[in-house]
Amino acid sequence: MKLSFLGAVRTVTGSMHLLEVNGSRVLLDCGLFQGHREESNRRNRNLPFDPRSIDVVVLSHAHIDHAGNLPQLARQGFEGVVYATPATRDLCSTMLRDAAHIQEQDAQFFNRHLRREQPPIEPLYSEEDAVHLMERVAAVPYRTQASVVPGVKVTFHDAGHILGSAVVVLDVEERGVRRRIGFTGDLGRKKSPILRDPERPMGIEILITESTYGGRLHHPIDQVDDELAQVLIEAADRGGKVVVPSFAVGRTQELVYWIARLQDAKRVPVLPIYVDSPLTVNVTEIYRLHPECFDAEFRRQIAAGGRPFSLPNLTYIRDVEESKALNAREGPMMIISASGMAETGRILHHLRNNIEDPKTTILIVGYQAHGTLGRRLVEKEPEVRIFGEPYHVRARVQVINALSAHADQQELLDWILHQSEPDQRIFIVHGDADQSEALERELTTRGVRDARVPELGEEYAL
Repeated sequence: MKLSFLGAVRTVTGSMHLLEVNGSRVLLDCGLFQGHREESNRRNRNLPFDPRSIDVVVLSHAHIDHAGNLPQLARQGFEGVVYATPATRDLCSTMLRDAAHIQEQDAQFFNRHLRREQPPIEPLYSEEDAVHLMERVAAVPYRTQASVVPGVKVTFHDAGHILGSAVVVLDVEERGVRRRIGFTGDLGRKKSPILRDPERPMGIEILITESTYGGRLHHPIDQVDDELAQVLIEAADRGGKVVVPSFAVGRTQELVYWIARLQDAKRVPVLPIYVDSPLTVNVTEIYRLHPECFDAEFRRQIAAGGRPFSLPNLTYIRDVEESKALNAREGPMMIISASGMAETGRILHHLRNNIEDPKTTILIVGYQAHGTLGRRLVEKEPEVRIFGEPYHVRARVQVINALSAHADQQELLDWILHQSEPDQRIFIVHGDADQSEALERELTTRGVRDARVPELGEEYAL
């Protein structure tokens, strides 16, 4: 029995871990690495194993840094089954095709602007590759055990991170030895709107945990109202645009929910709001199909006739020409667009057209990985490159950390220590090195005997 860490190690993107047991190879997640373009291209195209050798994939959730390289896996010869929750399957159906479409569009845009000596850019995979992959996805409901390869049974528990997100529990038996292995995927927060709190499966002996905020504490969720209200009021006063790079799954829906609360309470001016992302429109429809993922309060709102993702001043945009028309419109207004780390998609065009305007506010509402444009904005770099061209950052950059869908250090500790076994081994992944190491130190301080941060490519016998 062996576990290898092949992605999202000492960084937060490209989640990929390999379990070898009874001669079978089980891949946990197959995410896109997101960061500097050349490194991302190299790592995403060159998988660290033969795709044909993978028997099954167990997918924690649909975010691109966990699921986004699955079409590449299938393109290179994977013929097994991908196991996921029903909501994750439905989200992947639209998200992976959208990822392929955006890659094709971005490649065309870059290639039109390349200098003669530069080689053309090719998409990682096509929409056809994404469709081919989806033929291999099998849905397993929460708390339902499924045998995936000989000696390995999988159960998904609600992770409370995004729609369909799961804590993966693997009950493994090899040569009479039984082990219960847990993988958090991305762990959500308590008391977040819309989704249920993370579940806590018991008896886990070997845990692979995320550590995105392993050394940080979030602002309380109840501060979101005040922070978001301030942004909207100031934007209205300046007459500027609020441009929001936002993840299509989870973050945009929560943002609309919070704005609706503020408008209902008459705490903010009613500005035109544009959700400019065909993917987000599709994802929001999928949300409506999966009430089994909602918390009790949100289900009551819907039962009472509420339309939580609809506002009279909110417009969802699919059409490219409507998207382009936003550039000519004067503020105040809010534009919410993907991608959440400002690496691809329509958000790049909105940033390119507004980043040098001092009246603009760029609102960051999610984690930004090292090497991404979003991270450079958070770090207040005076100049950034968009589509290869330099732009001065004259817009105001504001961050609302309370909107994070990731557990912070205290929430991670509470979750891990609640179900900790006496001799539990804990592998800390999916966090920048300082965050993973901070969580390792804190767990050790609290009595965990075997917590460690693996290196990329490191293998462990279990």
